[in-house]
Amino acid sequence: MTASEEMIYMDNQATTRVDPRVLEAMLPYFSECYGNAASRSHGFGWEAEEATTKAREQVASLIGAKPKEIIWTSGATESDNLAIKGVVHFYKDKGNHIITVETEHKAVLDTCKALERRGEATVTYLKPKKNGLIDLDELRSEITDKTILIAVMHANNEIGVLQPIADIGRIARENGIIFFTDCAQSVGKVPVNVDEMCIDLLAISGHKMYGPKGIGALYVRSRNPRVRLTAEMDGGGHERGMRSGTLNVAGVVGLGKACELCAQEMDEEAERIKGLRERLREKLFAELDSIYVNGDLEHRLPGNLNVSFAYVEGESLLMGLKDIALSSGSACTSASLEPSYVLKSIGVGDDLAHTSLRFGIGRFNSQEEIDVVAERVIKEVRRLREMSPLYEMAKEGIDLDTVEWQHD
Repeated sequence: MTASEEMIYMDNQATTRVDPRVLEAMLPYFSECYGNAASRSHGFGWEAEEATTKAREQVASLIGAKPKEIIWTSGATESDNLAIKGVVHFYKDKGNHIITVETEHKAVLDTCKALERRGEATVTYLKPKKNGLIDLDELRSEITDKTILIAVMHANNEIGVLQPIADIGRIARENGIIFFTDCAQSVGKVPVNVDEMCIDLLAISGHKMYGPKGIGALYVRSRNPRVRLTAEMDGGGHERGMRSGTLNVAGVVGLGKACELCAQEMDEEAERIKGLRERLREKLFAELDSIYVNGDLEHRLPGNLNVSFAYVEGESLLMGLKDIALSSGSACTSASLEPSYVLKSIGVGDDLAHTSLRFGIGRFNSQEEIDVVAERVIKEVRRLREMSPLYEMAKEGIDLDTVEWQHD
């Protein structure tokens, strides 16, 4: 029996199931149309190149870009690295200052830290407000004549908060600074338009939008302004010289089809998924006290709900919900016992941060599943709180912050 047959999957910020229509589009490119897209001397190669050209058009159409501005990568992590390192290395004579945010994905934060360690860049890490949004005035105040890149993700992978990307893009454009945004979580879920939002570089990941794993894209603006990148991988000069390597044609086709489906169905799907999220939130808050939504509820992905359950340890709660696929944080850092750095950055204390669960609702979730999950979570939280002396003390009106705990 597979996990999907015995579990409810509600971790769609970690990854999504491949849509059957995407799989159907991909299958011929494993066995029938197996040419190398760089082989220009025969029909097998032409067929593969034609497929990748169509996929470029599908991806570009979803974000309002030109097909030639789409560069294939292995996913958002590689796109993040190519965008940030590529700008720093190409524009090193202009400056070396990057502005980003403490709550960015590790693929952005670790890339910035690597550049700092090598002395190739200085980085300012903005601290978001308690709702997870950045202060635009603070962003403006950190810009210097050495600032060459602003890197702010659109939707946070843990708390689902949507940053004011269009406003950030305009600030960058007014100051002649390149603006990069990791849109792995948002593309296909909410509207994104690179011209309207003044985006110069944008990262996409296939497996976050019902496409396959191991494929992604980087949008690179070709004019007004033209953005140049130094390649971070050498080889045959593929992808306009920015990313060498034989294309994963089947994956490219899958990402293209996933984007096409999102373009057709996004508005209706977002409304349905937001309705499921609100149904879950209302059920939890109607039955449980001392629970808190982390991050702004208005400016948020339709399918994200990050909740802290006070007086319940998050890992214990997850263990009691083994038949439901949930997360206590980012899939990339879930092996760590440290509280979420995203929650800590927005002012959530360690105790509450350790009690948080991320509910990721997606295309294939049903209302029936929402109701089952709500019922199971409510039951498990109550069970764990019955064993918690802290919850009992809090219910008696004791201020736990004033208690002097005895240590051996």
